[in-house]
Amino acid sequence: MKIAIASGKGGTGKTTLSTNLALFLSEKQAVILTDLDVEEPNSGLFINGKLIHQEDKFKMIPSWKKENCTLCGNCQKVCNFNAIIKLGKRIMTFPELCHSCFACSELCPTKSLPMIPQKMGELKHFSLENLDFIESKLDIGQEQAVPLIAKTLDYIDQKFGNNIIKLFDAPPGTSCPVIEATKDADFIILVTEPTPFGLHDLKLAVDTMKALKKNFAVVINRFGIGNNGVIDYCKSEEVKILAKLPNYRHIAELYSRGESIYQHIPIFKTELQKIADHIIKLQTGVAK
Repeated sequence: MKIAIASGKGGTGKTTLSTNLALFLSEKQAVILTDLDVEEPNSGLFINGKLIHQEDKFKMIPSWKKENCTLCGNCQKVCNFNAIIKLGKRIMTFPELCHSCFACSELCPTKSLPMIPQKMGELKHFSLENLDFIESKLDIGQEQAVPLIAKTLDYIDQKFGNNIIKLFDAPPGTSCPVIEATKDADFIILVTEPTPFGLHDLKLAVDTMKALKKNFAVVINRFGIGNNGVIDYCKSEEVKILAKLPNYRHIAELYSRGESIYQHIPIFKTELQKIADHIIKLQTGVAK
């Protein structure tokens, strides 16, 4: 079962929930946690596992060979991402914009745009008892998160079967990286905070999940600050609230030291158990 933990904006507690839920669940069963926030992964700060595998990840980009090129300009016409242009007697490519769709290369009548590999980042796989933790990180200067997220998800699918809980710490926001990280998930947990900013971005995230026709629910982090706007909104939209994680100074102190929270804050553990219970219901088909 694939469960993505997402949020409409950064800083809501997505990684806090992902890492604590993964550690909590792994006390009783095997769990995979994957940090798909490849532009700025930080789940690894809380998972003290042993590195068991590391590999570079590549994407394919076109490389212009001028010898046979007739400068027909077809490559520019078929590129939906403005990653290639015909400028005078020259074809210019922009690897940072390329989505590796192969259209320019496959549709070039003179085969003047062969695809070549370009390193975009690296993947690391750690092991900690029942918990496998995978983290991917973009190289500095790389702007396309989606290809690395896709490669990381491929690694998970090839490495692990379907009879195991797979948690994905998704990128924040509602743009392409989030779509890639959540599109194949069986269930989405949207983390928010009870503030006007949190509510605004939660609405965007809810609209996105509805457009993707995903089953989802909400977890409120830092419960106790702000107002009841998130609760009222969820009630009006008939969105289930799985848990309310409290807003304690001690939680912030534990987080700043990279320590798990549920082992020190009983009410936090109680709220995690509610989420775990729902995941069990999802596995058995009792809940959606």
